[in-house]
Amino acid sequence: MTIALEELLLDGPFALDSVGKSRRLVPRLLDLTRHHHAACESYERIIDRLHADWSQATTREDLPYLPVGVFKHLLLASVPPEEIVRELRSSGTSGAASRIVLDRATAGLQTRALAKIVADFIGIERRPMLVVDQANLLRGATSLNARAAAVLGFSNFGRQHTYALSPDLALDTEAVSQFAERFRETPVLLFGFTFIIWQYLVLACRREGRKFEFAPGSVLIHGGGWKRMLDIQVDNAAFKTGIAETLGIHQVHNYYGMAEQVGTIFMECAHGRLHTTDYSDVVVRDPLSLAPQPDGATGLLQVLSELPRSYPGHSLLTEDVGAVTGEDDCLCGRKGRTLRVDGRLPRTELRGCSDTRVL
Repeated sequence: MTIALEELLLDGPFALDSVGKSRRLVPRLLDLTRHHHAACESYERIIDRLHADWSQATTREDLPYLPVGVFKHLLLASVPPEEIVRELRSSGTSGAASRIVLDRATAGLQTRALAKIVADFIGIERRPMLVVDQANLLRGATSLNARAAAVLGFSNFGRQHTYALSPDLALDTEAVSQFAERFRETPVLLFGFTFIIWQYLVLACRREGRKFEFAPGSVLIHGGGWKRMLDIQVDNAAFKTGIAETLGIHQVHNYYGMAEQVGTIFMECAHGRLHTTDYSDVVVRDPLSLAPQPDGATGLLQVLSELPRSYPGHSLLTEDVGAVTGEDDCLCGRKGRTLRVDGRLPRTELRGCSDTRVL
């Protein structure tokens, strides 16, 4: 590859406009395609069959892609086994889980990219952190599922970590109360998956008639998808209202991401838009023809990322439906494309990262 790893994350994460981003991303992603094509035999066979003219790509829409479901059926690696330091698994609640292998370089890039993105929203100072998940989530795991990987990644932004839920997902009222009292004058960070926060914190508090009041400036970040939230008719606005009423937190950021591209998250700004970064982008494709769609049109999301080195996950056609909502025009001032995620394509297997049962 012509781009040194240490050069990847020097800029950004939301500095490049559409012209600058195109100049940066397309050649780098094409370079990544050549790397994986040479290093991963299965990827070579798939790409040559699906995108025979991939080497002629000149735009992001021309770049070849893998269907994300491939990772549920094949273990794709672009590094030798002895260089793999971690394996991630998607939740696979209704079927096989994706398996993603990381070498040290890719894991490091994911951590650094996530840090730059999140710091742009909450600053670089580590805050006291309440993790809204099971206290034993990370214990004894030889590989990480998507939820555990997210908790582990976001834990880097916190200190004095406290878990809000017991191993059976019951609200640990004493732990949360002590955390809230200890940091009653300090802005804190709360993190968790959307459905878990709602089901096991917000609704549990409502049942008990309990409210917490975290310090002004506190932030809640959540992700993992909305499938089960929409099933119970709770949308983003209702979620934020519940958080404000129950926890006294008014800065709430949703994010869109997946185990197959950890570190490449699309964070929601104060104006409700999910933002691509200088290292990532999105293309919307017609569900039937897979032709690129214009901004505003709804279709399947293809996500692009510079980060994956150890596996060919740099250009993935997801099973998620959404639309591009703008480019370089968000009132928050961040450059790049913004997107909206509407849900899953009907009759596809549920990803269900946040649709979580007790592990």
